[in-house]
Amino acid sequence: MDVTHCYLEGNADAVEFCPHDSYYHVLAASTYTLQEGDQPSRSGSISLFNVDAELGRLELSHRVDTAGIFDIKWSPARSTVCPSLAQADADGYLRVYSLESGSSGGEALEGSLIEINAEKISSSMCLFVDWNPSATCISVGLSDGSISIISLRESQFDICQEWKAHEFELWTTSFDIHQPQLVYTGSDDFKFSCWDLRDRPSKLVFQNSKVHKMGVCCIAKSPSDTNLVHTGSYDEHLRVWDVRSIVKPVSETSICLGGGVWRIKHHPSVPGLVLAACMHNGFAVVKTRGEEPPEVIETYSKHESLAYGADWQRGDWCRKGQNNGSVVVTCSFYDRLLRIWTTQSNLVA
Repeated sequence: MDVTHCYLEGNADAVEFCPHDSYYHVLAASTYTLQEGDQPSRSGSISLFNVDAELGRLELSHRVDTAGIFDIKWSPARSTVCPSLAQADADGYLRVYSLESGSSGGEALEGSLIEINAEKISSSMCLFVDWNPSATCISVGLSDGSISIISLRESQFDICQEWKAHEFELWTTSFDIHQPQLVYTGSDDFKFSCWDLRDRPSKLVFQNSKVHKMGVCCIAKSPSDTNLVHTGSYDEHLRVWDVRSIVKPVSETSICLGGGVWRIKHHPSVPGLVLAACMHNGFAVVKTRGEEPPEVIETYSKHESLAYGADWQRGDWCRKGQNNGSVVVTCSFYDRLLRIWTTQSNLVA
């Protein structure tokens, strides 16, 4: 069911609800707009919204103009006292903002982003960003196929490691939330890899180059099953991997979603439920059950452009008599559209 929508100032590519208690209503959305010409430029922005799905409310509270952004990511829930938002941008910068609340001199600061650190970590573009579970390290995927591991100490960045992980663009990097010494990477070279950060330089644990038929766009460890990792690819497939044998993971099941699987997000409270942004084929809610074939239980096609960003809102929506639906945010690129909607399916069936 559609709740509300708005248009952003630039091409919309990432959306993230804040996962921290008391901030579930805060939504961040980022943009990337290429200005072509003799001197091309890449501009972007982060917009913060206050969302109340019950009242159909989507209120812009703050906006930051930036370089073109490829990815944003909130620090994990309960990892920091104050929520932090990391940004990976086209100028090769990693930026981290603090979400400020309260008041100063009578001026309300609820939902303001304050930059706490910024560092140019590469001459290449920063394509993807991920936090480790304790929010002490950030991994960044780069357009030259490299990965950077940056530690955060008292708001200071320290590049701990950087290495050439892939031959082409490194579209995604993901810490293993159960074994944070491991980090997964995926690239335009079709390869799905895992690295052990305890070694210097990081040791390649495995690399699969045969299963994905096109570039690997996204990787997400299952929060409810320590053995499962999900990947999405330009080849239009969502895959579920069993990593119990970490040196030789097994591609257990897969499903074709009819469009390149650019982003996947696990439901915050329903095990095995995944929200997928499928580029040319809208958005899909997929139920995965270990060794059983994944099943699409709902699709959403109210966008007219590339489906790039998607996320679930946390909180107690299900307990408010809303037929077990969940609040979802999605965005599409060229039409600059952001939509809030609720799922129609009984997700816990």
